[in-house]
Amino acid sequence: MILKQFYLECLSHASYLVADDNSNRAIIVDPRRDIGDYLDEAQRHDLRIEGVINTHFHADFVAGHHELVEATGAWIGFGKAANTDYPIRRLAPGEHISLGDVDIEILSTPGHTWESISLLVRETADGAPIAVLTGDSLFIGDVGRPDLANLGEGTNTDLARAMYTTIHRTLLQLPDDVHVLPAHGAGSACGKNMSTDLVSTIGEQRRTNPSVQPMSEAEFVELVTSGQPAIPGYFTTDAELNRRARTAPNTSQPLSELTTDQIHGRLTDTRTVVIDTRTPEEFAESHLFRTVNVGLAGRFAETCGMVADIGDDLVLVTAAGDEREAALRLSRIGYDNVVGFINTTSDPSTPFPEALAGFVEHTDRVQVDELAGLLEHAAVTVLDVRNPGEREAGFIEGSIHIPLPELATRHSSLPEDKLLVVHCRSGWRSSVAASLLRAHGHEGTIDLVGGYTAWEPTSTPAATCNAGS
Repeated sequence: MILKQFYLECLSHASYLVADDNSNRAIIVDPRRDIGDYLDEAQRHDLRIEGVINTHFHADFVAGHHELVEATGAWIGFGKAANTDYPIRRLAPGEHISLGDVDIEILSTPGHTWESISLLVRETADGAPIAVLTGDSLFIGDVGRPDLANLGEGTNTDLARAMYTTIHRTLLQLPDDVHVLPAHGAGSACGKNMSTDLVSTIGEQRRTNPSVQPMSEAEFVELVTSGQPAIPGYFTTDAELNRRARTAPNTSQPLSELTTDQIHGRLTDTRTVVIDTRTPEEFAESHLFRTVNVGLAGRFAETCGMVADIGDDLVLVTAAGDEREAALRLSRIGYDNVVGFINTTSDPSTPFPEALAGFVEHTDRVQVDELAGLLEHAAVTVLDVRNPGEREAGFIEGSIHIPLPELATRHSSLPEDKLLVVHCRSGWRSSVAASLLRAHGHEGTIDLVGGYTAWEPTSTPAATCNAGS
């Protein structure tokens, strides 16, 4: 048996190749759109990819099943409850897929979505199970949330109840030594307490995972429906895209470097979002006006999905050579409208050519000691853009809370009578948020260097979560 995990750190996404090295037959599970790694691995082992299975309709990325079909002629498999606009193999609970000696059994595991399945893998049909590919049902350290993309009938509470049954009556009934291989890891918005570990066992999860400990169904429902990260707006769109027939994007089309005149036009076009992929420090020092700072070193694609709509024209500001990587990451979440790029120079003090001097500005950032003085004189409004679970551990007293994924639609409610200081946990998301607000006309907006992590050691005991929103 060949069982290989492909892990994409920037989306916290795991996909898998399962194959029989005697029959040379393989399937791919939960693939991303850029399928080169799967094809290379198959070629390396002389494998024929005959099927591609999605454990559910993914919300945080556009899956690569159509691309794999085009490249290999494979069939597409989903759980029996899935409804799609294209032909699929409906996989019923208890069904077995034979790859030769290697056997895959379909487990119905609804809860994250109604159509969710898990795949129980054995080296031989009559052998003990080796691993279970759990999709977004059982994570390492958590379980899948029920409120991301409910494309079926029933409420999110109904899904949470279904997840309770999935965990306790299906997955935890497996032997302790079965390896747990989920579709996501730490950092994903598909759960709130995921581990950085990429592989575990049923026994280890039974012992250490807080979400699967003995509890009533009502307690479980409360646990999985509270304190979850805010949902990026593109998640519903991507789940729907994964349900529909579509064509693969034309990745052979070269990206265009914009001329000075084209840059001028894009910077004043309200239908274009210009994304600067440099660090918050580089961005603050010098950037083009009305641009949004989403650093390529962070959770780039997911965060771009919070500040731009899937139909927006996108222009990328990158260091030379980074534009292709940035466009690829955007394509993974279905953002294919990159209309051009602007490369910065190698001189960090003057990153833009002289012809763009009239469009360049500098942004101040505030240190924690400066913020303390401003708060003492009631001279600022503080905006916290962290997720609800982060805020529960403490927050700056009197701060307004709008999670970053909700900011693009809720910014008009912010007061404009004082300087607005934005903070997150460490200072990366706050640069995104502050630049987004300035692009939407909130000119008096800066962000806190180091975020709440820098603020907390200097502050009085943190406020508790029942004080303000």
